[in-house]
Amino acid sequence: MPIVSLPFAVALITGRRGERKMTWRVVFLGMTSLSIWEQESFYAPKDIIIVGAGLMGLWTAWELLQQNPSLRIVILERNSSPLGASTRNAGFACFGSPTELMSDIETMGTNDMLQVVEMRYKGIEKIKQHFSDEAIGFEHCGGYECINKDSRFWPAFDDRISQLNKLLKDITGHRSIFKYAGNKLGDLGLQHFDTLMENSTEAALHSGKLVQTLTQQLFIKGVIILSGFAVKEWQKGQQGFEVLSENQQSIKGTQLIFCTNAFSNSLLNTTIVEPGRGQIILTSPITNLSMKGTFHFDEGYYYWRHLGNRILLGGGRNAAFDAENTTDMNGSDIIRNTLASFLQKHLSPAIQYTIEHSWSGIMGFTEDKRPFTGYVKEGAYLAIACNGMGVALTPMIAEKVASDILS
Repeated sequence: MPIVSLPFAVALITGRRGERKMTWRVVFLGMTSLSIWEQESFYAPKDIIIVGAGLMGLWTAWELLQQNPSLRIVILERNSSPLGASTRNAGFACFGSPTELMSDIETMGTNDMLQVVEMRYKGIEKIKQHFSDEAIGFEHCGGYECINKDSRFWPAFDDRISQLNKLLKDITGHRSIFKYAGNKLGDLGLQHFDTLMENSTEAALHSGKLVQTLTQQLFIKGVIILSGFAVKEWQKGQQGFEVLSENQQSIKGTQLIFCTNAFSNSLLNTTIVEPGRGQIILTSPITNLSMKGTFHFDEGYYYWRHLGNRILLGGGRNAAFDAENTTDMNGSDIIRNTLASFLQKHLSPAIQYTIEHSWSGIMGFTEDKRPFTGYVKEGAYLAIACNGMGVALTPMIAEKVASDILS
């Protein structure tokens, strides 16, 4: 009895061919078959498969095409839009506040800190070169770090700032990138801080518009993005890689690149990266808001900015480190209350507001605070772990990824 496998139905069909009775059994497979059109377009074999349509995946596709415009590239994204950190961050265009960089020196040493800072600085410059301010909501607003005397870096703070300025001069082109601005605290509506450091080059942007604009540019270049493609498993064969989705769709490619940040551990069975949930709260509109700029506190664990006439505040992970080392997108009352208390303490009582909105994103961290790039399991490539600086770092990390893949 001939067996015909079709995806949609089960039936028993009988008929006669001449004097011979024929019975055909149709077997239901329990999945939706791709049309021939889909097989020969969206799901046709590609040169490069990128998993993850966040900033790392998008910039990687961009750089690969800069070096080889003829590449056939597909990006697989499990969600309708990227939900890790790329569209859920605070929208800072920064390379690090003074106490954060002082902490980085302790963690990775001066030379490595400078290498990472240079990548961050060049990444922001690259964003500015490729996209108009209007397209990505870029604001040249300047940035600040609030400092209190109980900071562990307060002893000899003047000397520490002087050292940082000297170290950063060749990168930024500014003799004194960090300057005292304590006299501005009152005008900015801030209280209970001992002093303020200003970085006039820091800026803010609209994270959603950056991802959206970069995505649109890739569409023009012919990149296919398959949203809703949740990777279940993958394997390498003689002709390259095959990636299978949770609903049994598959796609093949010569090269496979994972840009999945903190979600890489489960996909690749690795512990290279540690997840870190970043939570954010957003105030109601504030009449005559004088606070303009991006702000940092406590080695980068707190960060806030104006968003129109509202205040966006994120961070507070150090209030519950263990609980925040998670890929769970649901926020916690502990951190939300910590952030709300921070605002109440440090905003002038004259500023009236309510908390109207909150959300969370998932960052990826390494022990040495350096991003990770390289080949891993079965020759797949991994590009992850921007350690909370994905906006600035991804444009530059992508250059290395493209160079490695095409070399």
